[in-house]
Amino acid sequence: MSSGPTSAFFDELARREYEPLLAKAVGTVRFEIDDGARRERWFVTIDKGHIAVSRKNTKAGTTVQADRETFDKAAAGTLNVMAAVLRGEIVISGDPRFLVRLQRLIPRPSGRP
Repeated sequence: MSSGPTSAFFDELARREYEPLLAKAVGTVRFEIDDGARRERWFVTIDKGHIAVSRKNTKAGTTVQADRETFDKAAAGTLNVMAAVLRGEIVISGDPRFLVRLQRLIPRPSGRP
């Protein structure tokens, strides 16, 4: 497993355990981060604000795929996730509305609303 902004993001998310901004959200998302020859996965469950993060490779309501460099930028707050989705740098399958909710947890680029 690697370190860096992506791993730090998921570690921090796991430590939160509860996020009031997601008090009405229920769902699962699997993040698949490609780093050359390997793919790392994080499985995030949100249940009315309660957050659980694991490394399970299981079916989720929403799947997010990105390369390591792209997601590192998003996790560090230097890349707008929705803009990256529109450019095809991040690919979403399943329920994109859930990513819109989960985006509240991803740092926003500085200087942007």
